[in-house]
Amino acid sequence: MSTPDISVPGLDPTQAAGVVDSGHATLLDVREDDEWAAGHSPKATHMPLGQLDPAAIPTGTTVIAICRSGARSFRAATALAAAGISASNLDGGMQAWAAAGLPIVTDTGTPGIVA
Repeated sequence: MSTPDISVPGLDPTQAAGVVDSGHATLLDVREDDEWAAGHSPKATHMPLGQLDPAAIPTGTTVIAICRSGARSFRAATALAAAGISASNLDGGMQAWAAAGLPIVTDTGTPGIVA
């Protein structure tokens, strides 16, 4: 996935959680299926980086991309921004999310882990 040189803002986990909780952004988890299954934010939407489709993002949506460490989500946020979507990267990814004490769940709602 080639993207032009576009700058995207980075957010820390607390900032990102606040924006998502306020309803002003969607948290987009771009990790692989097994990582998602191990644990994710309860408010995240899953779309692995390899399946990232800017056309599938609703018009007017602001996206905060998240992965395990922040590298894949940076690529996703850059690609989304190149497609005209308002996008940010969650710096430090799910590792930073967990370190901040924010919730991580499995699809069944039980506590999850960052894999």
